[in-house]
Amino acid sequence: MPQIDDYIHAATRDNTRRSYRAAVAHFEVEWGGFLPATADSISKYLADHAGMLANSTLKQRLSALGQWHVDQGFPDPTKAPIVRKVMRGIQELHPAQEKRAKPLQLDALEQAVTWLQIERERARQEGRFADLLRHTRDHALLLIGFWRGFRSDELVRLDIGRIEAVAGEGMTIQLPRTKTDRSLKGTTYKTPALSRLCPVAAYLDWLAVSGLTSGRMMRGIDRWGRISDDSMSSGSVIPLLRRILSAASVADVHLYSSHSLRRGFASWASANGWELRTLMEYVGWKNVASASRYIDSQDPYHRDMLERLLP
Repeated sequence: MPQIDDYIHAATRDNTRRSYRAAVAHFEVEWGGFLPATADSISKYLADHAGMLANSTLKQRLSALGQWHVDQGFPDPTKAPIVRKVMRGIQELHPAQEKRAKPLQLDALEQAVTWLQIERERARQEGRFADLLRHTRDHALLLIGFWRGFRSDELVRLDIGRIEAVAGEGMTIQLPRTKTDRSLKGTTYKTPALSRLCPVAAYLDWLAVSGLTSGRMMRGIDRWGRISDDSMSSGSVIPLLRRILSAASVADVHLYSSHSLRRGFASWASANGWELRTLMEYVGWKNVASASRYIDSQDPYHRDMLERLLP
């Protein structure tokens, strides 16, 4: 039976498991709820946290509690009409205001990359191997993350054995699982080598400096320059990105998140004439609504279009 347990474990992403455990603990330990729960108790739990927690967080808590009951063989109380009605009422009285990460513009990306290259060369000259490793890794993370529009969890799951790179030509990246890949068929991404800000050269530099030949590409590095056997956590990408941007004197670093790379590329591509369908195919979006959320228009108020139509 251990093989069955392994397959069941692999069917759920690590981040989802962690967030579900935290949600169940919040209901049972912090709020004092009892499991298995009733529809009334879950409704009261939602009402007690309405306006305090984001609606998206409340939905995630419901999903976690529902999954716990299913896993334990109990009826799912989160599907009860009263729970659905309470959640609809919360959404009506506490409408969510969507927060979007600031897109990383090309000039800010270049500013950060220039700083990394300067610091990397300084670390090389001064024999600071740990800093040389970190700056080289971060250089690859930034450029691959931007030009491929990867999410943070996709970046940390990049596997050297699933990447083929040819200097001066391009690279092919295979991800066995992505957020939108419901059928788990895997997705292949291609990125060309560029004359500057090149993700292919950055990746090959990281392999040359680190000596890595297999396993996860993005790994932790300790103060002595020892590279971890495990990948970085997806939660470490945001503070890492903000540290780099802050050191490179990019303004308003608190507005950036790991989605800033994805939004930055999407906005850049859209401003430079990419058709929406081409952009969706390149990044991996399945519907127009998802793609539109990531694109910042160069004319957000549509002034140019309206002025042209005025008599």
